[in-house]
Amino acid sequence: MGKRYTTSYEIAYYDCDINGTMTMPSMLAVVIRASEEQSDGLDRGAAFVSSFGLGWVITNYEIHIKRLPKVGEKVDITTEAIAYNKYFCYRHFWIHDQEGNECVLIKSTFVLIDKKNRKMSSVLPEIIEPYASEKITKIYRGEKIEKVGSGTFLPYRVRFFDIDGNQHVNNSIYFNWLLDVLGYDFLTHHEPTFINIKFDKEVEYGQEIESHYEVKEQENEKKTLHEIQIAGQTYCEANMKWRKRK
Repeated sequence: MGKRYTTSYEIAYYDCDINGTMTMPSMLAVVIRASEEQSDGLDRGAAFVSSFGLGWVITNYEIHIKRLPKVGEKVDITTEAIAYNKYFCYRHFWIHDQEGNECVLIKSTFVLIDKKNRKMSSVLPEIIEPYASEKITKIYRGEKIEKVGSGTFLPYRVRFFDIDGNQHVNNSIYFNWLLDVLGYDFLTHHEPTFINIKFDKEVEYGQEIESHYEVKEQENEKKTLHEIQIAGQTYCEANMKWRKRK
């Protein structure tokens, strides 16, 4: 069992959308900050990782949502580096309310990228050991992502402020592209219960992406299929499940 780290956070108005519930980009920014705080406390922060010419990159999120945190609410963010193998590191995040109820579980997959050649590096013992994660040989494979079939799309241009310190689009920005296409009416009347997202390729400054999507009706819920494409190639793909807002 890996070392756990917990911190508290009060949901601000700028973390939320018109519904008064936390947005996915804000949620991911908060939980990632918790993992950074843990890493800093273990002397394995960004500067230490960068000394090897490496940087952390997230390749997958699997997000299970019981309810979205609300504006003004105080929550506890807990994170644990669960396990790792030769190339992949698996970290979980939990968001609990003040009564101890689980609101959100986020399962994430990280890899180390060589900053010069942008290729994946093997996990170094010097970096991972302080987390006390379990070393495994298997690769975790989540639910298979269903492809967009007869959907439509909207174009978006990659702006300067979409780029983070790793010189590529920050993962939270993808959610703006993925969700915005669903429109005002859909987003004000539905909330996500499950998100499975995979980041396949890095998107760079100045590129124009196409956010493809398809809405499928299922019993008691809706399912949306998503792909971020550039010139016909898929850079990101996701499936989401939704319920009506109360």
